[in-house]
Amino acid sequence: MHPPLNRALLPLIQGLLRLLFLAERGSKNLSLSKFKIPVDTNKSIRAILYSPKTVDKKAPCLVYYHGGGFVFPAAPYHFKLVRQYALKANCKALIIDYRLAPKHPFPTAPKDCFNAYCWVVQNADTLSIDAKKVAVGGDSAGGELATVVCLMAKEQEKPPPCSQLLVYPVVARGLNSDSMKKYFDTPMCNSRDIQWYDRLYVQDSTADRLEYSSPIHAKSLQGLAMAYIETAEFDCLHDEAILYAERLKKSGVQTELYNTKGTMHGFDIVLGSPIVQECINRRTAFLRKAFNRTDA
Repeated sequence: MHPPLNRALLPLIQGLLRLLFLAERGSKNLSLSKFKIPVDTNKSIRAILYSPKTVDKKAPCLVYYHGGGFVFPAAPYHFKLVRQYALKANCKALIIDYRLAPKHPFPTAPKDCFNAYCWVVQNADTLSIDAKKVAVGGDSAGGELATVVCLMAKEQEKPPPCSQLLVYPVVARGLNSDSMKKYFDTPMCNSRDIQWYDRLYVQDSTADRLEYSSPIHAKSLQGLAMAYIETAEFDCLHDEAILYAERLKKSGVQTELYNTKGTMHGFDIVLGSPIVQECINRRTAFLRKAFNRTDA
C-alpha cells in the first residue's frame, strides 16, 4: 500500500476523506458528539468526542491527532483506533480535524492542535471531563503534534497533559539517520515520501520556532508529560523516535519505548492483526496507568 502522493490530486483526496467525519455515528458501546472548536479569528476546526457508555461523569480524556503527513485527513482506521482507545482505556477520546498543508502550512497544524487541547481543558466541566486527566496522542505526524502540544503547554505555562502517546512519530527534520538511509522505498511511508511531505508542510522554516516542527531540537524536554513511544521496524522514522525517547529519559521524563518487530510505518491499519491488537492493549494500558497516576 502507498498513499497517492500527487499534489494535483490532494484537494480531491482531502475532500473525500473529510466526508468520514460526517459519516461517523455512535454505537451500542459509545456515544458520539461533534464539535467545532475555535482556533483563530473567525476560524474553527471539527472534532468528534467518543464517550463509552460506562465512563464516569468526570472522565479522563485522550485528545488524539491523526497521522497523514500533515496533508491527509484522518483515514477510516484512525476512527476505529480511537474507538478502541476509548473503550479499552475507559476514557473519552476526542479526534481533531486540524487544518492541513499545503493550503495551511506550518505552523497552522500545531497551533490548531494546541488550541484544541486548551479548549478541552477550559471546557472540561461542560464535557464531563477531569481537566487533570487529559492525555494527548497521535500517530506519525499526529505523534509529532502531540509532543509539540506538550512543549507549547510548558512554554506558555498552561496546564500540561498528563501523558503523551506517540506511535511511530515524526520527531525530527534534517537528521540523516541510518533508518532514513535504509528505508527509502518501503510501503506506506519512506524517506522519499518524507521529503515530499516536508516540502508541502514546512514551506517557511522561519515561520515559527524550530522545535514546533522538529521537537527533537527543543532546548529542553524537562518537565514534559510521561511518554509512550512505539516504533515500527521497517520505518524511516525508526531511529529518530528512539533518539527522542533517549532524550526524554535523559531529561527526567518517564518514558516507555517499544520497538515492534516485523512492522512497517502505519502497520496498525491491519486492525485484526495479533501484533496490532497487542500494541493497542499496551497503549491503552499506558493510558490507564497515566490516568490513575494523576489520582496521587
